[in-house]
Amino acid sequence: MDAGAFVAAPDPRRGGMVIIKVMDGPKSAYELAMERLRKKDAEDGVIEQKLTDAQKAAIAEARSVYEARVAERQILHREKQLALADPAALDVANEEYRRDLERLAYDRDARIKKIREETK
Repeated sequence: MDAGAFVAAPDPRRGGMVIIKVMDGPKSAYELAMERLRKKDAEDGVIEQKLTDAQKAAIAEARSVYEARVAERQILHREKQLALADPAALDVANEEYRRDLERLAYDRDARIKKIREETK
């Protein structure tokens, strides 16, 4: 645990200066949860591996490609929606669009997982 910092502050009762320890404020629920997860990972033998700059760039590229493909698919889907008058055909088009988005997300996640595993 961090020892905190020490600062000099005026002491109004004695008229001089006093050294006080500045403590960190209370921890947020997020910080407490992260500490518990780190402790659990350490107990389970999970080793945290840092990504290299090349891996970070490859992951960013994979996400960028995914976003571009989703945008392209969204444009095509909107055009198809405007052209369709039949509700049944529209339902089929919506279902195809949903499946396409799921497939694209799966492909993106698989690519990112492969990039992350390259360190092992």
